[in-house]
Amino acid sequence: MPRCHAAFDVERVIERINSVAAQARALGAPVFLIQHEEAEGPLQCGADGWQLDARLQVLETDLQIRKTACDSFYQTTLQELLVSRQVCRLVVCGLQSDFCVDSTVRAALARGYPVTLVADGHSTVDNGVLSAAQISAHHNTTLANLGSFGPRVTSIPTAELRLVA
Repeated sequence: MPRCHAAFDVERVIERINSVAAQARALGAPVFLIQHEEAEGPLQCGADGWQLDARLQVLETDLQIRKTACDSFYQTTLQELLVSRQVCRLVVCGLQSDFCVDSTVRAALARGYPVTLVADGHSTVDNGVLSAAQISAHHNTTLANLGSFGPRVTSIPTAELRLVA
């Protein structure tokens, strides 16, 4: 997750992401860190804004993927890595609720993956119409109500998340 101090509740979101990642690691499940980059500007590879937040706990065993579109599957190795590790469901958290989180969840559903969306484990910034908190809450509800893909989204807060092998 790039440094994004303007994202709503980002300190607690990072703590929750670390908690979810620790649960996954304890089960031996792979942890994917997907990092958005752009050709220029603050999210250009190597720029200060592109760096992962120092509070994010990253282990050498975590798989890091760089992407250039909101959809984490688009022109990346994510699908191949999931298949090679026999991953059959995803747990999603991160930034930004209305762009990368939304696009990646929908792309996962389209590929047949059920998704657990960590309801308090993603965030965004105010957009001039809605507050960041409203945007994230909207996506928790909207994504959980998608039924046309077959697989579904379960939106659950970190405190209630119990990962099983």
